[in-house]
This record gives sequence, structure tokens and C-alpha cells, in this order.
Amino acid sequence: MAADGDTILAIDQGTTSTRAILFSAAGRPLAQAQEELPQHFPQSGWVEHDVEDIWRHTLAVCKGAVAAAGKSMDAVTTIGITNQRETTVIWDRETGEAIHKAIVWQDRRTSDFCQELRAGGAEDLVRERTGLLLDPYFSGTKITWLLDNVPGARARAERGELAFGTMDCFLLWRLTGGRVHATDATNAARTLIFDIKRQVWDSDLLELLRIPESLLPEVRDSDADFGTTEPGLLGAALPIGGIAGDQQAATVGQACFEAGMMKSTYGTGCFALFNTGADLVLSQNRLLSTIAYRLGGQTTYALEGSIFVAGAAVQWLRDAMKIIGSAAETEALAKAADNKQRIYLVPAFTGLGAPYWDAEARGAVFGLTRASGPAELARAALEAVCYQTRDLLEAMRADGATGLEALRVDGGMVANDWMLQMLADILGVAVERPQVPETTALGAAYLAGLSRGLFGDLDAVAGQWQRDARFEPQMAEADREERYAGWLDAVVRVRTTG
Repeated sequence: MAADGDTILAIDQGTTSTRAILFSAAGRPLAQAQEELPQHFPQSGWVEHDVEDIWRHTLAVCKGAVAAAGKSMDAVTTIGITNQRETTVIWDRETGEAIHKAIVWQDRRTSDFCQELRAGGAEDLVRERTGLLLDPYFSGTKITWLLDNVPGARARAERGELAFGTMDCFLLWRLTGGRVHATDATNAARTLIFDIKRQVWDSDLLELLRIPESLLPEVRDSDADFGTTEPGLLGAALPIGGIAGDQQAATVGQACFEAGMMKSTYGTGCFALFNTGADLVLSQNRLLSTIAYRLGGQTTYALEGSIFVAGAAVQWLRDAMKIIGSAAETEALAKAADNKQRIYLVPAFTGLGAPYWDAEARGAVFGLTRASGPAELARAALEAVCYQTRDLLEAMRADGATGLEALRVDGGMVANDWMLQMLADILGVAVERPQVPETTALGAAYLAGLSRGLFGDLDAVAGQWQRDARFEPQMAEADREERYAGWLDAVVRVRTTG
């Protein structure tokens, strides 16, 4: 069990930044450090990261967080890693150098290849084995692109000279001096080539995507022993005890350990995971079936829905429309808005995500009058987040996911009390905000702590979760359903499929 001096260093390697947070064994953040990550856009729809930037930043923020806490590396009991999922890198096993920049999860360069696979009837196989849809979002088609487009890569891969990994796997390789080529089950589940029932790399999917198995890492539990760091990198040989993709790590950080519990993260977009326990529920409503975590060889599954635009709608009001100076202003504006106006902003700036998956849909505003102004638009942007979350919840319920008593929320947007009250009202479900908002990094810390025996079991972790605020539904059901019906009508008007 944890001692008073135990600390856990969580590496949170995200899409726009890399940061590290030092946590106490009680789950309290002690200090953090962060580095912004440059994005590279070589063509329209292509998004890349330089892995050397990520590597340098990772070392820097680890040292910075520990120093900011006034501690030495010797005080770190263990390290946990969480990462942007699906981002793909292939590197040379001998030198550790990447053969190309990392292809980011947002990248769409393999859209045509995905369409070819769908036209060939492959999507049913992919969905049945992996719980995913055929989409450039996932790692598998990115691997194929790298092997086909980097000179000599396919031949080198066939000779066993190259290694593939998502960012957790690459960082683990570097941190352990190339001794450990492994990932965890949650990241493997996002590759398009991992059978989430049998928990193995799937030979049929590898053949479909023409990926040599020699490229692939070992898949371990999320709280496994992932080796120790090279002493010269951080100043000490530190055990690495936990890995999970960012949304799964947030699920752990929110202590959503029972079937029927759900968390939703509100940042630029929104990701909602509903714990389905030991039951793998293959969605009939265009959601993703995925692994929530795998501990002690036992897999817990989840349904996942993603919203492309959440906080990005507020950024649009600020940067493009110039009607607010900061995101924080939306709360006061929403409170001041005319409640009788029914304005719907459908923020399909880059298409609609789950459960619609309409890439060609585009945004629109409905219901404007001469009396509509900045306050009403701000309110509509926040309400759109609530309506889209209801879309996900309705799809999950249609898939048989029941028992939700409260939605646990995190991310930058949840500082807005008005939005969380509206979210509870539109869902008809209580909404809970935790005291520690850094749930993604906290989840990685919890997994590492479980690996090292700092927590006896999941009940001990759940006992650390503390609520900051709870928002109960207050809206009359008739009002709730009328508003949601108006949203569904607005969505129909922007859709190009279905």
C-alpha cells in the first residue's frame, strides 16, 4: 500500500501539448510542466507530428514537474503514460529513429483506401473483430500508408527491421532504451487490427491491410510492468507501471469502474465512454465498441461516442465571429440570453461525428430573428454540446446500455456551471464534476499505482474520487423533449446521408 512519501509521475502526451503531472499517492496534483506541440500540415487533410519534438518535450516536462514540486527523481515511485490515441509512428529497431513523421489521429490521407476496403465488403469483418468502423481515424490504414509510401519501408518491415507503435509505445521504447516494445490493450484496441474479444493481433486483418506481424508490439494489461527507464534519461531508473489511451485513462481517473457508469470529456471535441463491464456490446447505432481497460488479465469494455465539435464551437464564436473575447464570457452571455428564442447551432464544421458519421454535413444556424444577438448565439453554442451528448446517450440506450445514474464530466468546458446545468436538463440525468479536473493524467497515475501496489484494488481508487459539484435536472420533461425535437429537426436539415 502507499506510503506518505510515494509520488506518481504521469506523462500526458496529447495532440497539442505534452505535459507531466506529479501526483501524491492520494491522487492530489503536486506540480506540473507542459510544452506546446507544433503541428505539421503537409497537405490539406494531412496532420503530422515530429516525434523528436515529442521526445524532447517528454523528458523536459518530466524533469520540470518533479523540480516544480521541489523533489528529486528518487522521490518518484512509478510512472504512468497516457497518450493521444491512434497517432502512428514506425521506427528503426536498431537506431530508434522514426522513418517518417508521426501520422496524427486527425489525418485523413487514407480516406480513399478506407473507401476501397468498404467497397470490397471489409467493414463487417473489421467491426466484428475490432468494434471499430473503417475510417482513417484509426492506426491500421496509416501503417499501410507508411509502408507503401516511405521508400524501402515495406522491405525493411518484412525483414523485421522496423517497429510500429502509437505514442505510448514509442515513448516506452525510448524511455527503456529500446528494451521494451509493448503497448496496452486500450491502445491496441484503436489500431483496426486487434481482436478485442480474443485479445490478439488478428491475422485476417493484418493480411487485409498488408501489415507484417513483426512490426507489432506486445500487448499488456493497462496496469502491467512496462519496465524501467534508462537511468541517464531522467536521473534515476524509474518503473513504468501503467499505460492507457487518453479517453480510457480519463475513464479510470473518473473511477467509472461499474457497468452503467459513463464519463464525458469536453475539450475541442467530446468523447463519451459508457462502461459495459465484461460484456462486449457491438453497436447497432454507429458507436464504437472498445476496451475501457484491462487489469489482471480481465477486460472491461465500453461503448464510445465522439463529437467533433464541442469547445471548438466556442472558439468559432471567439476567433471567427469575434462576438466574445474569451471562452469564459459564454456563461454570462448564456444566462442573459432570451430563453424564449429557439436557436439551434449545428456545429458541423468538419462534418458530424457519432452517431451520424456524416463527413459532408456542414454547420448551420436555425431560428434567428431580429432580436437574436451574441447572447443567443453563445447560448446556442453551449446547448449544441448538450444536444450532441444526448444524441450519444440515446444511441447508447438503443444499444442496450442502461443504468446510468449520473454522468461524470471533465475537460476545459466543465468550468461552465450554466452549461453543466443545461446538460443535466437536456439529458434528464445528474451531472457530476470532480474535484481533480486532470482526469486523464490522474487515470494514468492510478494505473501505475495499481501496478506497484500503491492501491489495493479498484475500490481503493474509487474511494479517492471526490465530487466538486452535482447538477440535478430541473427542466420539465415536456420542455426537454420539445427542445431536443427541435435539435433533431435541425440536424436533419444539414445531413447529406442517412
